Amino acid sequence: MPSPLINDLIEQKGIATVNERSLGDFVKAHKQCLLFFTENPVQFPESNDVAVVLPLLMETFGGRFQVAIVERDSEHQLHARFPFDGWPALVMLREGAYVGAISRMQDWDVYLTEIERLLNTQPSATPGFKVPVVSAVGHCH
Repeated sequence: MPSPLINDLIEQKGIATVNERSLGDFVKAHKQCLLFFTENPVQFPESNDVAVVLPLLMETFGGRFQVAIVERDSEHQLHARFPFDGWPALVMLREGAYVGAISRMQDWDVYLTEIERLLNTQPSATPGFKVPVVSAVGHCH
């Protein structure tokens, strides 16, 4: 269940929510998207901190991206598509392609620098999880 601060983003600030099914339509409608992955705010209280600064970031960047909050029941599936290092996270997409992520609560200057960098970075292949390749050579005698 979202916290009162996260509910305020949805109900008072009009920030959209997305899930696995609706994400495609959302990114088609907006060239630059910033997805807010909150996880459980009780377990990850930094989500409330990010919820407080998010409207300030939106204002500071003057509509250069559209924000959506990822619904809790889709967070882990979308996290697999758009990996990041820790909860909460802000994930930048451009035309639906992964650009990068900012994990955990950061200092204001870090947000400003990183969001500006992400806005000017070309999308790349979504980073995958690295799995070591092991060669198994069987010997038959």
